[in-house]
Amino acid sequence: MTQAIGAPAASVSTTWSRTRALLAGGIAGGPLFLGVGVVQGLSRDSFDFTRNAISQLSLGDLGWIQVASFVLTGVLAIVGAAGIRRALTGTVEGRWVSRLVGVFGASFLLAAVFTADAGAGFPAGAPEVPALSLSWHGALHMLSATAGFLALCAAFLMLARHFAARRRRGWALGSRLVPLGILVGFAASSATVLAFTAGAALGLLWLTAVTARLATALPPAQN
Repeated sequence: MTQAIGAPAASVSTTWSRTRALLAGGIAGGPLFLGVGVVQGLSRDSFDFTRNAISQLSLGDLGWIQVASFVLTGVLAIVGAAGIRRALTGTVEGRWVSRLVGVFGASFLLAAVFTADAGAGFPAGAPEVPALSLSWHGALHMLSATAGFLALCAAFLMLARHFAARRRRGWALGSRLVPLGILVGFAASSATVLAFTAGAALGLLWLTAVTARLATALPPAQN
């Protein structure tokens, strides 16, 4: 009898341990990407955060570091998406948020393959002004980033619905405001690339925050 009762409990515990492990991937992705970008931006010659986007760090002799960062962040986001689906199992929000975050992760994999264009003095020797037109790979890089962050904004709005239904008003409000901040940052990127960087960073950090919230909200038996 004890074994019959204990076996299902152990199975549930294992299942939710896996869910927490998957969510941990989603939690780690954003800080990892931003940390690698900041360290590189401060250490690589000719890079200027007021003129250059983090994506441009994929160029030059050390570009492989940023490419690897894109790949790892994309994989972690997709892993986190699987965790979100399990954490919100049986809900409409769980299905859609996991799909949208998965699209966001896939956009980072595409950004690793299709690199940004040189310009604004980076890498060293590049024209001092931004490129007047995009190369084919630069255009695909921009398209994948745009699609990915739009998917992330939609995921946050779905999460706002989830949090509101559970009276998590602060989390619901944040999940509504962050997409606005991302879009404002992207819209202002023509004035300064810092706005674009800030918008992207806001999205990555909020994804970390909401994924962590979902992990801590698991019932005690699942922890």
